[in-house]
Amino acid sequence: MKSDLNLLFDPIDWQQLELLACLTPAQRVLLGMQAQAFARAALRGTLRRRFPKLSQSELNMKVLAYLTPLRGYKE
Repeated sequence: MKSDLNLLFDPIDWQQLELLACLTPAQRVLLGMQAQAFARAALRGTLRRRFPKLSQSELNMKVLAYLTPLRGYKE
């Protein structure tokens, strides 16, 4: 019986790992925060194309609603 935990992973990018290992912990956190900001901006851009009449604050609320599990919130 084969285990269901046999996952296929992408090959390890050793060069990327070496570059990340040379960074300080603060620099690694900063990179993570920049990646989050990029993802939020991409989502905001997608929502802007889908809902062109919404204001910036309304788009930000949609981004927040998408990224945050809100109890009792219905779109």
